[in-house]
Amino acid sequence: MTTLPRGTAALGHRVVRRRRAVAAAGAVSAGLLLLSACDKPTPISTITVGSDSVSSQATCGGEGKTLSAAEITKCLKDKNAKSITVDPDETVRFGVDPDIADKHWTILMNGQQLVEDSDKTYRTVPGSVFFNAQYGAQGNSTNVAVAARDGKDNSQNITGVWVFELKKD
Repeated sequence: MTTLPRGTAALGHRVVRRRRAVAAAGAVSAGLLLLSACDKPTPISTITVGSDSVSSQATCGGEGKTLSAAEITKCLKDKNAKSITVDPDETVRFGVDPDIADKHWTILMNGQQLVEDSDKTYRTVPGSVFFNAQYGAQGNSTNVAVAARDGKDNSQNITGVWVFELKKD
């Protein structure tokens, strides 16, 4: 039997519950504060070859503002681009967020437009194209970029670039 006066044990539990509630509220508030200090992530672009895929947020732009030609050129030379190995006999699948597709996008290979603009979230290109000299390929790797357009009257203004490196298998 307990030696505490009647009701004292119940009061102790209330204090513990109140402390936990205050701690939980404090943790939630701190988390929301940290999230509000973060930048909104840019939409994602993904390349899939067979069962392998690689995704990336925008290398440059991606927030809807038009990029200058100098910014685009610098962006296309990104040394930290995510890479994926491609068998020339495989199909390379490009996927973009609906936010990108709604405003049109295209695929650039070594800085040159490879395919027509699209408003779909998915495109496929034969893997052999990326290692064919006819399309400007040199060596066993090729820089490929997804370029988002601003969507205004079929404008060619680029608002975001997602750069990838394709390595020949």
